[in-house]
Amino acid sequence: MARAENKETAGPATRLVANVARNMRVQKGWTQEQLGSEIGFTGAAVSAMETCAQPASDQMLVELERVLGGGTGIFEEARTHVRLDKYPAQFKNYALLEQKAVGLSLYATLVVHGLFQTEEYARALIGGGYPPLPEERVEELVEARMSRRVLFNREPVALIELILEESVLRRTIGSEEVMRSQLLYLVECGRRRNVTLQALPLDCGLMGEHAGAYGEMNLVETPEHDHLVYLEPQEEALLIKDPAKVSTYAQRYAKIRAQALGPRESLGLIERLAGDQQ
Repeated sequence: MARAENKETAGPATRLVANVARNMRVQKGWTQEQLGSEIGFTGAAVSAMETCAQPASDQMLVELERVLGGGTGIFEEARTHVRLDKYPAQFKNYALLEQKAVGLSLYATLVVHGLFQTEEYARALIGGGYPPLPEERVEELVEARMSRRVLFNREPVALIELILEESVLRRTIGSEEVMRSQLLYLVECGRRRNVTLQALPLDCGLMGEHAGAYGEMNLVETPEHDHLVYLEPQEEALLIKDPAKVSTYAQRYAKIRAQALGPRESLGLIERLAGDQQ
């Protein structure tokens, strides 16, 4: 939604789209209302996009490409970059890596990993965070988070592993219905051929071993087959490239995987927990 402060903080892609769309509209001799009518948006929405009060949504960019793009692909190309403008500053570099990755190995300890969240779960989580955010910013972040899902169906396919602490599956976020839908979505994701989903049981550590005790992590394999680690403690960002350190994280992840339930057993656990939410 449109916010006056966005005009001052808008990212470069948002500003480029605004300028190009406005210039193309003027060249056609259209008012904002006329362009809005052509693309299925209000004149006020076009004004908000052109003044950077509200970054263009994915759907608006699709329609701008159809109506104004003239086969150039400029608005289609802008979609990825405008999405990045909507992310928190510390997340933007990782978001690019995530979308291009050929492999992801993810370990989540407190909440469902953002790539696997439903819209309702994400909204409850983001809206319930601290410090509180304006509703408009909450919706903007939810939309940006949901756009990450394109990775699941991207060509070439990305191989994705997710290990979730069992406590994440038992922690109700939003409401019992929101949590049930989230659990069922995890099962749906876990049945994809390019996704492996495992749960680390609550009794891990009973015999004195818990490889995940240091917290969550994201291991990334780039298209060039470089291996990186991304950590985000307390909204700070840390991208690790040093091969020796990355190797230590990869070995730790392998140990966490070995201590987790198998994929089939994990999906069975999630389905049972979803049943308990009814």
